[in-house]
Amino acid sequence: MNLKYLFLRLIRHFMPEGVARFLLKRRWIIKPGLESSDPAAAVERYIQTLAGHGQAIRDKRVLLFGYGGRFAVGMELLRRGAAHVVLCDHFVLLDNERNLELLSAYEQYLKLEQGEVRPRSEFVTLLHGDIREKSIQRQIADVDIVLSTSVYEHVDDVNGVTGALAKLTAPQGAHLHFVDLRDHYFKLPFEMLKYAEGAWKNFLNPTSNLNRFRLNDYQHVYKKYFDKVEIVVLERDVEKFRAAQPAIRPEFISGDVNIDSVTLVSVFLMRPKK
Repeated sequence: MNLKYLFLRLIRHFMPEGVARFLLKRRWIIKPGLESSDPAAAVERYIQTLAGHGQAIRDKRVLLFGYGGRFAVGMELLRRGAAHVVLCDHFVLLDNERNLELLSAYEQYLKLEQGEVRPRSEFVTLLHGDIREKSIQRQIADVDIVLSTSVYEHVDDVNGVTGALAKLTAPQGAHLHFVDLRDHYFKLPFEMLKYAEGAWKNFLNPTSNLNRFRLNDYQHVYKKYFDKVEIVVLERDVEKFRAAQPAIRPEFISGDVNIDSVTLVSVFLMRPKK
């Protein structure tokens, strides 16, 4: 039992979400992901990975799932050729300070209203709320491409959210998701797998939620909603998995160390089942 880990996880679990988001916004203690730290690099990775699957964003309607209140990735997708971008997030927490910095570079797509940056509706749709709700889904037409980075591991209802996103996807549409399967206390990437569900949910799970899905869990859900599912393993850590394995709960062990030690994947999906 790692006492330091338990202490930090308890703090993170009981920390008010508003405090956590404030720290993330200020980049204090909680570090932002690639889409916040380097939006251009995030978009370039999307474009290059999609190209490897014979897909492109040019002239497409693109939905960015879990955009986090910052418009930068959406603006860069438009600059790189997307016809329209849907910025989707469960929460309405616009980062006006960061978005103001984008005005001069993306004035074609943004406007200033009463001191706050807003996207121009002909290019961008803001979709805030639970993607599973029909009232939210009715706000947009089918999209051609759905993208996300380090979002899926935070989704509580993976099955329901995937089904909702599939409904919003055009018949020949595609998805590209980068999913991080590590415990986000990155020094111990498999530590979260040592705890029973009750202990994890009630005391240790951060307010950002880590669903603890493993590779096989994601694969099962994706195959339920899409005809084509390609999961590429980007990283695995066999050494750290073997070190943690004696204490990992059996429900998280498939018996194949090459599967169980996976830490980062890209997921490409096509042809939603409707």
